[in-house]
Amino acid sequence: MTTTDTIDLAGLDGGPVSLATKQLDGLESRIKGRLMRAGDQGWNDAVSIWNGMAARLPALVLQPTSAHDVAAAVSFARDHGLLLGIKGGGHNIAGTAIAEGGLTLDLSGMRQVAVDPDAKVVHVGPGCLLGEVDEATQAHGLATVLGFVSETGVAGLTLGGGFGYLARRFGWTVDNLVEVAVVCADGQLRTANRDQHPELFWALRGGGGNFGVVTRFSFHLHEVGPTITGGLIVWSAERAAEVLAAYRDLTERAPRELTAAAIVRLAPPAPFLPQVWHGKPIAGIQVCHSGPNAEADLAPVRALGNPIVDLVTPKPYVALQSMLNVMEPKWLHRYWKAEFLPGLSNDFLDIFREGALRVTSPLSQSIIFHVAGALNDHEPDDGAVGNRDAHYIGGFAATWPPGAPADPHVAWARDGWERIRPFSTGGNYVNFQLADDDTARTADAYGTNYQRLQRVKATYDPDNLFRVNRNIPPTP
Repeated sequence: MTTTDTIDLAGLDGGPVSLATKQLDGLESRIKGRLMRAGDQGWNDAVSIWNGMAARLPALVLQPTSAHDVAAAVSFARDHGLLLGIKGGGHNIAGTAIAEGGLTLDLSGMRQVAVDPDAKVVHVGPGCLLGEVDEATQAHGLATVLGFVSETGVAGLTLGGGFGYLARRFGWTVDNLVEVAVVCADGQLRTANRDQHPELFWALRGGGGNFGVVTRFSFHLHEVGPTITGGLIVWSAERAAEVLAAYRDLTERAPRELTAAAIVRLAPPAPFLPQVWHGKPIAGIQVCHSGPNAEADLAPVRALGNPIVDLVTPKPYVALQSMLNVMEPKWLHRYWKAEFLPGLSNDFLDIFREGALRVTSPLSQSIIFHVAGALNDHEPDDGAVGNRDAHYIGGFAATWPPGAPADPHVAWARDGWERIRPFSTGGNYVNFQLADDDTARTADAYGTNYQRLQRVKATYDPDNLFRVNRNIPPTP
């Protein structure tokens, strides 16, 4: 595969590791997938990630086709002390898929989806995107809890906890996870569930990529759709205070079949918005109603009247899941800050609105998601994800084009976040953390579950091979 005798890779200890061509040839002989370096066909796609601000380059990419390939790669990285990254969908904002200068496993080729409609279970490969799973399960009128953008990877979403339109009905994504197959740091493939390796399964339900490479996710399915009522209603931001107050009233009374998000931003140049509004401040409410009586439940929002557009109609669930894709392309630069919230006080809404309207980029947005419901029914230690006291998540998502100065957009997001932090539950969503968030921020995401995660880490990855993530170091 190479014309040189050796290649230098980043090592776990921070220094370089030189590998001979013969050693790489030995690895290739044990796998059916591809081992790639810069310049090879497909390299750019393999190293591409969603957040351009977090872009990095590995020295090698291995594209496994099976759990056997994954095990061979993990063992090779461990034996040679290589910095190892794991890429599923590559959608994590911190860019933790890529081991800079090291070896990255690109799981995008492992995209099997198998639906068992009788058992109401779907088995999902680690390279799958949300849309692929939704399409397969909705063919049977079934769904599990996934995110809001169908091009997000299932693996990263799930391992960080996961939430979406169905979270109010069925809990975190990991509350619907029934089993995984995972290659651990010792190179062994294990099946983990509530009965087999229960501590490992507990940790994987929210603890991120710290404990191994999951090669199969199995989720419980629920009867949803295939038609729901959903979409976006948009008003002028001159009415933002009124819209946010109506959003609070709606969500405090909403049945669990209704999920809503409030959005304040500059209107994007989207075809569903009148051109005269492009670039002007707007306030909107995005909804998904997956039960009966949708019109009656949405009446308080519709009572606001005079929207710029009202796109809330009966539609396929998969159409709603992909509705926001056009506004989330790869390679834009992004910087997010968010907190879990116990409620929406008047003071919070005022501060949130003021921060949102200071937005510095037409690509940025300020969002409040409603998550209260089924996730609050579980004990705080039911899965590493924790945060069972969360009712909302609110924050500021700065986005700008490559080449533009980052400072004003980062400052906008951080300033808004600092002002809403006093309203936080004290927890935060690990999947929204950034590369510059410190260990204390990660510990805050798990609260009282953090020390237990450290103990599980010490059992299954005592040398911290899986460290290119929101890292949880093993207990000393």
